[in-house]
Amino acid sequence: MTVVVLGIDALDPDLVDPAQHPHLTLENYRSIETISSSAGEPSTHELWPTIITGLKPANHGLTLEDDGVAWGNPLLDAGSTAADYVLPDGLQNRIGEWLLTNTAADAFRTPADYYEENGIETVFDGRDTKPIGIPNYVVDPDEEDREHALRRSLGDLFERDQSAVGGHSSSDADAFYEQCMEMAMIRLARTRRALRNGEYELVFGYTSGLDLIGHVAYDRPDLQHRAYEELDQFVGELRDDLGPEDELLLVSDHGLQDGVHTHEAMVATTNERLVEGVESVTDVRAAIDAELSATDHDRTPRRDIEGPADTHDGDEVREQLESLGYM
Repeated sequence: MTVVVLGIDALDPDLVDPAQHPHLTLENYRSIETISSSAGEPSTHELWPTIITGLKPANHGLTLEDDGVAWGNPLLDAGSTAADYVLPDGLQNRIGEWLLTNTAADAFRTPADYYEENGIETVFDGRDTKPIGIPNYVVDPDEEDREHALRRSLGDLFERDQSAVGGHSSSDADAFYEQCMEMAMIRLARTRRALRNGEYELVFGYTSGLDLIGHVAYDRPDLQHRAYEELDQFVGELRDDLGPEDELLLVSDHGLQDGVHTHEAMVATTNERLVEGVESVTDVRAAIDAELSATDHDRTPRRDIEGPADTHDGDEVREQLESLGYM
């Protein structure tokens, strides 16, 4: 069997409804506690490392106040020490927030090696796993998929705007929506393909599309509602790919309402047992570990055991990836 975890940035427990979103709520869903950053609101940069390690940001070291945004940027690396002495804390936080939301910057790209080098265990250690796009866990820093490329190319479709209610604005909200949903489709297609491959105990995919849309939806709530409806359909397609022994877990790092991060995250699962002890983002890693330790994992490629019809479905997933420019 395979445990599939789908990280949906900003999936908000207050905005899902089992009647309208059966695939975002699955068999069991609930809100969980999250962690606020030094900037005052939950931070994507800090929270996904927390989710995969079970450690609070101060313990895994990828924090805003500790210049966690400066990795891989020579200019910032050279100036970060001086900035500690020159810039007031509030201004440093504002710079950190800008870097994390300026889509032209190479954000969230801490290499996976960081964890081993710092003696930090993750949910991926010692297993056959497939991490897909997780912020600050980059298996190959020289590669990027199309979601990441699309995010960096958003330009004035997504700009930091302190005068806007949600702190962001878009030159064309409808075009922005389409690009964000394409990003979500890419990551869902990659996750489906990894599941169908049948070689992994754990497939952990991630998409930021819902979060980005939420940031500009303070004056276009219809866009956020549409995003939830479409994403529910995308997850439904992933759910259809599950075998009888597979489990699906959805997890978010925070919610998002009126353009601003909220202080609630959520989990949803096909098996209530998987999340029995999950009360906080810090509990997610232990829950995945427990499920993987308690179950057997047949890594026989799914295409060899499910017959021609399922092979055809797998080809459709590959064709979808090709049409999106990923393959």
